[in-house]
Amino acid sequence: MADFQTPQHIARRTSAAVDAAVGAGRDLGLSVTDAAVLYDLFSVVVHLAPSPVVARIPVVLPHTTDLDALERRQQAELDVARWLADQGIPVIPPSPLVPREPVQRDGLSMTFWQFVEEDRGKEPDYVANCEFVPDLHAAMRAYPGRLSFLSAAEPQFITESLALLEKHSDLIGPAELERARREWKVLEPLVRSRTAFEKAFPGIDLQPVHGDCPPANIFSGVDGDLYSDFELVTLGPVEWDLAALGPDLESAYNRGAQRNGMRPLNGDVMGFVNAVGMLRAITVLTLAPQLPPLVEYVKPAIDQWQTMPFAGGMAD
Repeated sequence: MADFQTPQHIARRTSAAVDAAVGAGRDLGLSVTDAAVLYDLFSVVVHLAPSPVVARIPVVLPHTTDLDALERRQQAELDVARWLADQGIPVIPPSPLVPREPVQRDGLSMTFWQFVEEDRGKEPDYVANCEFVPDLHAAMRAYPGRLSFLSAAEPQFITESLALLEKHSDLIGPAELERARREWKVLEPLVRSRTAFEKAFPGIDLQPVHGDCPPANIFSGVDGDLYSDFELVTLGPVEWDLAALGPDLESAYNRGAQRNGMRPLNGDVMGFVNAVGMLRAITVLTLAPQLPPLVEYVKPAIDQWQTMPFAGGMAD
């Protein structure tokens, strides 16, 4: 892996993303005189003021994701968000002021969204948010577009990252890495194959799901809450969207599911998605050179993972 980025490197990366967004926005006919960074972590999110448009530019990406793959993922996100908005579902929609497609500029790929003013005084309520996730799942069941099975798990990234981590005992110890490799050997076939998943979990329906922890991606707008950030939208069990959130939030989801006439979360599937989610968290360490704070973010997840059943109970 490359050397860790310094604050100066990250600042230059942010500035380059802003410049690319401003240039792309102006090329699309937007008036941009007061661009402002709203968020800067895995993506740089820029309000192209005074236009009511927000650009989102991913800047911290797995080594397995090239620009073409990113563009396909971004197009799927735009398509899903536009479809949900057309159905009257409360989402942050793509901007109607530009074509609803990703734009590449200066080696970056970006998408454009409607600006929504945030209610900055509202604290996130993840219990309440989890009760609303079944409403989203109920709406997404009818989505007509094609989505890949569990693409949000990024299995190739997990496989290659576990190999990369062999050379980085400073990021994860050899005993923990060996357990992760043995768990992935059990879990990988079920992630890569819909047939294998359905054989392991008969009767569990698959549908379009958000893909990236929707309770944490409900945006508090001044006029109400909105679902957002469908970057990892995928086909999978509804349990995928609750991975690693714990029993209290699972119970909140089940209350919302009952209200919608939907099945409750399946314990065996939760064990599976929790295990896969933990391996994804561990392999995110390979992104730490691009985003050094990830080392401290991931450490609690590794500690929790070591108290969990091996491979989510999928192996004796």
